[in-house]
Amino acid sequence: MKQKPLNEQVIVITGASSGIGRATAEMAIKQGATVVLSARSDEALEQLANDFTLQGGTAVAITADVRNEEDVEWLAVQVLEKYGRIDTWVNNAGVSIYAKIEDITSEDAKELFETNFWGVFNGSRTAVKHMQYTGGTLINVGSTLSDRAIPIQGIYSASKHAVKGFTDALRMELEHDQLPVQVTLIKPAAIDTPYTKHVKNYMPKEAQVPSPVYDPKLVAEAILHCATHKRRDMFVGGIGGKGIALMGKNAPRLTDLYMEKTMFQQQQGDYPSGRENEGLYEATGGGNVRGYNKPNVRKTSFYTQVQTRPYIANALIGASVGVAALGLGLLLTRPRHHSYSENSRALPVPRYAGESEPGEVRVLETEGGLE
Repeated sequence: MKQKPLNEQVIVITGASSGIGRATAEMAIKQGATVVLSARSDEALEQLANDFTLQGGTAVAITADVRNEEDVEWLAVQVLEKYGRIDTWVNNAGVSIYAKIEDITSEDAKELFETNFWGVFNGSRTAVKHMQYTGGTLINVGSTLSDRAIPIQGIYSASKHAVKGFTDALRMELEHDQLPVQVTLIKPAAIDTPYTKHVKNYMPKEAQVPSPVYDPKLVAEAILHCATHKRRDMFVGGIGGKGIALMGKNAPRLTDLYMEKTMFQQQQGDYPSGRENEGLYEATGGGNVRGYNKPNVRKTSFYTQVQTRPYIANALIGASVGVAALGLGLLLTRPRHHSYSENSRALPVPRYAGESEPGEVRVLETEGGLE
């Protein structure tokens, strides 16, 4: 399957009314893509689509609840009727709960899975069903927590682990059947979005994302890179993304202790919890791209840039090859210090009168006795 340039693509984005979804839509519009915005909020989506259209872009809003399989199928049918194809489908909708696992009700935990896992399940199966004939790219938004769980967001971590397992299995099945659908998993670190304003928070203080916190544009850039380049998966954020995953893999017990020491405090703010914006069950009316972490947000990630900008990767590879070549050159041209082994062909060493033959023991008598 050959992926199209963005300006030739029809892209469906769920959870498009705020945060990562909205940032991805804005970036895709600027690069000439036709974008289908989907979320639970009618008014927010319509306003967003109108704004994009006034800016000269091509966007349409289609309300759908990813928890409902019929809604997701209706979304796909509407896109196909209007544009005739789906080139990239981004499963981005998600919710979270901030609480210890023992405090969460089973109803809330199941509801989170309805969006985070079953929403991805519904979207993926629907997208594949329609893209298997024409080709396309399926992008599921997981998390660094797909690889490494943290306390306080245990149920969210579990749902993102499930998304990773589902995505990996689906990829293998599609490859086995030789269907032209590219499957990618995006794993962002903590991102500066209104995420914490839409969570269900059991804690007495406001919820916040742990540092380091990254700009949502970095995730949007990674998503759109994968819409045009074949990638199995991609972390967004070096220290807070790939670094945490590697730490959890290679030093799991040390990571446990680090999480226990830091994560309970880092995920709670200074002010009392405001619970009027919980988005676990109902739409919250959309929101901004960014959250409220502006002073501490990392605008760049060298690790992510290396993955999304081939010229940086090529420069690093070129530099590495150059250093290796220089090292090899120095090794080959350094002065040689010869040493002779028993089998070496050495010049004969002359012996002087009175010297003993090799292996001969001579006993000399002196005044003090024998030597």
